[in-house]
Amino acid sequence: MLIILFNPGIVNVMQQNERSYIKGQEDGLYGIFNDSFPPILDGVTLTVQNYAYWFAKKGMTPCVVTPWNPEHPQYPYEVMRYFSLPIWNRAPYRYGYPKLDPFIWRNLRNKNFKILHSHCPFSSGRLAVYVKRKRNVPLIGTFHSKYRQDLQHSFRHLPWCVPIIMKRILDFFNACDEVWIPQAYVEDTVREYGYKGKLEVVENGNDFASMVEGNLFEYKKQAREAVGIPEDEIALLFVGQHIKEKGVDTILDTLDLLDGKLKFRMNFIGNGYALNEMRRRVDSSGLGDRVKIHGVLNDRQTLARYYAASDLFLFPSFYDNAPLVVREAAAMGTPAVLLEGSTSAEVITDGRNGFLVKKNPMEFKNLISHLSENREELWRVAEEANRTLVRSWEDVVGEVADRYDVLIKNYRK
Repeated sequence: MLIILFNPGIVNVMQQNERSYIKGQEDGLYGIFNDSFPPILDGVTLTVQNYAYWFAKKGMTPCVVTPWNPEHPQYPYEVMRYFSLPIWNRAPYRYGYPKLDPFIWRNLRNKNFKILHSHCPFSSGRLAVYVKRKRNVPLIGTFHSKYRQDLQHSFRHLPWCVPIIMKRILDFFNACDEVWIPQAYVEDTVREYGYKGKLEVVENGNDFASMVEGNLFEYKKQAREAVGIPEDEIALLFVGQHIKEKGVDTILDTLDLLDGKLKFRMNFIGNGYALNEMRRRVDSSGLGDRVKIHGVLNDRQTLARYYAASDLFLFPSFYDNAPLVVREAAAMGTPAVLLEGSTSAEVITDGRNGFLVKKNPMEFKNLISHLSENREELWRVAEEANRTLVRSWEDVVGEVADRYDVLIKNYRK
């Protein structure tokens, strides 16, 4: 313990934290807590970013509380970071250890929070519960992920840890004044974990919602030319964590079946523990000229271009609750192929605003082959996905702000 606390680099981080923490504004801060924040990019991070951005635009003075990262971009609102270490099997993620940060507790106590919203139940969530009790303000918790599956992977060699941590997760949600879920079907997972309280459905938004000006399909054509995909190829896309829980093996099996049957181009965008294994498999199968694994694309305009250039978004995952990537793809006129019975598929009507198949590479292959020969059907579904699945973050955060006001007023009573 002493070695950690007196490491010069760590001391320097703590001193920076001490200098950067200031008292909250008199009007009160909107505290947003999460264990990931840029440069880490995932769906929950994007949610937190957009909450903070639109709160600031609306004059609501957000304050983000998140673990420290050696790369920390500057923002026009306060970001309070606390001591963290890398998670060895989930790079680039980090885990926060607030008990090793002597400054975070005092500075949180001294902040003038009016409401707290935690988007995770782990270290940042526990800090939010601490602030709630010290300052007597309402706390919202949003249930974003299937935490048990994450834990089962991370602790596969220590399975006895999983029920212990799951109990702590349930304790967090029971400490909240409201628990939100991003779509109604997520309730099944929350109840399975043992939460018995009331749930509120608050959808996620989409920062691509207003990006396309003019004709959507003309935009898609230009994007396709920009990324170099010929018109006679069907363009496929996956965006997200490159982990087996998200079905990346199913996609690669599908590509093996498509090889030699039709012209296709596949782009993988993201990062995760399976990334290197995927690269080796693509090379060994001879698909390197048609499959590109990009890693993370931090520039949102570039990412939007790949969404728009694609014909289908492949997402064979039972792991996700309400993935933002499906709505991002829809905003760019790219319908998703999802798994029948998955939580993600709740918003999809098969053949209307997306496609549903069993988790079987042959079913994926048959659907892709069919749609490559029936482009009018593909375009019709793309238009409906764009019409029914896309909602701007500005609109969502407006609803969130109204909900905050009601909770704050009722809490004071």
